[in-house]
Amino acid sequence: MGVQAGSRGIELHPAEVQASLADAGTSRPEVIDVREDEERAAGHIEGTRHIRLGDLVEAAPTVSRERAVIFYCKVGERSQMAAEAFRAAGFDAYTMSGGLVRWAAEGRPLHRDGDEEVAER
Repeated sequence: MGVQAGSRGIELHPAEVQASLADAGTSRPEVIDVREDEERAAGHIEGTRHIRLGDLVEAAPTVSRERAVIFYCKVGERSQMAAEAFRAAGFDAYTMSGGLVRWAAEGRPLHRDGDEEVAER
C-alpha cells in the first residue's frame, strides 16, 4: 500500500501512516522522525528512521527519491516544515497530522529502542 494522499495534500492521518508502515512492498514510504534525540529516546514509532530536523539538509542525499517520505514530530510543526522543504526539492513528501501526540492519543503504540511497547497516552 503506497501513500494515497489524493486531494488530502501534504498531511496524512496517523492511520494512513500506520497502514503504510505495515506494507512490506517496495512502495512502502520511508517514515522519518525529525525530533531531537531526547524526544526520540522517550518514545517513537517502531520501524521509523531518526534524522533531527537540523540534520535534514545534510542527510537529504540518503533519502530515496524512489518512494514517498513521511515526516513526523511531536505535534506536526517541524514535520510540516520538513515535508514542504522536501517537496520543494522534488521529493514525494508528507507530514503526519497532529504528530506523535495525536498518534499516541489515538492509542497507537510507541516504542523505545531495545524495549517493548511504551504505554504513554
